[in-house]
Amino acid sequence: MKNILLIGLGHFGKHVIYQLSQLGHDILAVDTNEDRVNEVLPYVTNAMIGDSTNVDFLNSLGVTNFDICFVTIGGNFQNSLETTSLLKELGASFVVARAERDVQEKFLLRNGADKVVYPEKQTAKWAAIRYTDEHVLDYMEVDSSHAIFEIEVPKDWAGKTIGELDIRRKYGINLLAVKDSNRFLNSVSAETYFVEGNSVLVFGEYKAIQKCFHI
Repeated sequence: MKNILLIGLGHFGKHVIYQLSQLGHDILAVDTNEDRVNEVLPYVTNAMIGDSTNVDFLNSLGVTNFDICFVTIGGNFQNSLETTSLLKELGASFVVARAERDVQEKFLLRNGADKVVYPEKQTAKWAAIRYTDEHVLDYMEVDSSHAIFEIEVPKDWAGKTIGELDIRRKYGINLLAVKDSNRFLNSVSAETYFVEGNSVLVFGEYKAIQKCFHI
């Protein structure tokens, strides 16, 4: 369990709050809008109304006591940038800031952000990959060149074992698990058989996965 400070309760900020709450973290939520603050009260440890670009207000929150500070301000990049910079100046240990455009990501990283999230861009990429191939069931980016895919077992794999197909040597990708109905089978070996209708969880370079599964 971590102590979390989250500033900015727009749509993205609220969804981050909901997920953090489910994970059991202690959360202090901050926004300038009273209605937004009241809306998240059931999901947070504490909430405050205030201007995060005011150094005195921000300092009063005790930012050094938080494991992670999220800056999820939307629609006003100047406030987001100032808040990110002030958090770091006040000694915040780890700051995650939201960007809405590529240029914002660069400025945030130069002005104190340890990590930048770009939800619109990341979701767009996920949707483009997920829904343009009927065999791709899910996808998660690991870095700019690697990803984890959940993909339907190809028909020509059915009835064969992992050892027979020798996927890692041929394509340089790693088979992480096999999914049978709604259950992942993590204990896979060279003797594991592929069944048509099941799916596999694989990790590797985009190009290698595209080549292997003809995506």
